[in-house]
Amino acid sequence: MTLEKDLIQIRRHLHQFPELSEKEFETTKFIASQLLKRGIKVRPTVLETGVFADIEGTHPGPTIAIRADIDALPIQEQTNLPYRSRIPGKMHACGHDFHTAAVLGAAYLLKAEQAELRGKIRLIFQPAEEYGAGAQKVLRDGQLKDVDAIIGLHNKPDLPVGTIGIKSGPLMAAVDRFKVVIKGKGAHAALPQNGHDPITASAQLITALQTIVSRSISPLESAVVSVTRIEGGNTWNVLPETVTVEGTIRTFDPEIRTQVKERFYAITEQITGAFSSEAAIDWFEGPPSLINHAAVAEAAWVAAERYGLKVMEPELSTAGEDFAYYLQHTPGVFAFFGTNGDEDWHHPSFTVDETALIEAAYFLYHSAKELLLQQTVLTEISG
Repeated sequence: MTLEKDLIQIRRHLHQFPELSEKEFETTKFIASQLLKRGIKVRPTVLETGVFADIEGTHPGPTIAIRADIDALPIQEQTNLPYRSRIPGKMHACGHDFHTAAVLGAAYLLKAEQAELRGKIRLIFQPAEEYGAGAQKVLRDGQLKDVDAIIGLHNKPDLPVGTIGIKSGPLMAAVDRFKVVIKGKGAHAALPQNGHDPITASAQLITALQTIVSRSISPLESAVVSVTRIEGGNTWNVLPETVTVEGTIRTFDPEIRTQVKERFYAITEQITGAFSSEAAIDWFEGPPSLINHAAVAEAAWVAAERYGLKVMEPELSTAGEDFAYYLQHTPGVFAFFGTNGDEDWHHPSFTVDETALIEAAYFLYHSAKELLLQQTVLTEISG
């Protein structure tokens, strides 16, 4: 069986048996078995899910990590693929099965050249990316403690196969989630003067929050404020006691992230106060902005071109990715890999073009080797 056919088979197996964040028990066993049967040493971990392994060369050198995420989403698949999900309500709708198979492919290629490697390859099959907590658990587990640089990728349905997006600096957004419970005073809908209507307050709040981007942030900067859920009341003739408003904020610059949060709190408290209501704000801080290291991005660009991929600088993505936590500790690069899909991430009809799988494996393989060999890059990283 050729490597390409092997990786497609692996990816299809994973696609049929998706598991949600922190529940990737069978996925973990499967990945470990694929590594062990190729003679790749699995590292110890205190985590219940996720797999970590080393390929250690016979010559001294740096340690380069390659990362894949392994969890799926609570989505009912709506494709007619013969290998569609067999688990009701669960689907690899973000392509983590593709990422896992690609990293396994790179591992097999690097294992075949283990005797010539100058340094060590650390393989990271990370759980719970979709919940945004997996990377932090991996860090606490010490899996990146001795790593000099890290490489990751994400499939990109709107890029054609054979194209890869690589850039230094910011690539993906910081993610924050908010939940506001507006407490007013209930009343009969025919006698609104006897209450403090939280629905009216929430309507004004939703409108006012949009001024954060339009009036508080420079037009030369980027930010997104999206209200995604509003819930209040349970009948047509009663003003409710409370209304809940939820949503998300995306930013690229840490200072802008702080500024948006400050304005959010000020606007929420002042608007609800003007309507004689109170606001209880819950703020959930997600991954920071994903910021690629220039020297590692350059090495990946060189490796991709040498392999024959079309390399371009991608647009910024307002999606979030917890690979960003690794980049706060270890220099690295995260790339967008073209998969020519019909639908975008998290769609029930999401697909990838499997001809991109072998190319992704070779990109990771060549990038890791490039970093092992480029002493000037590693000097810049350590400096």
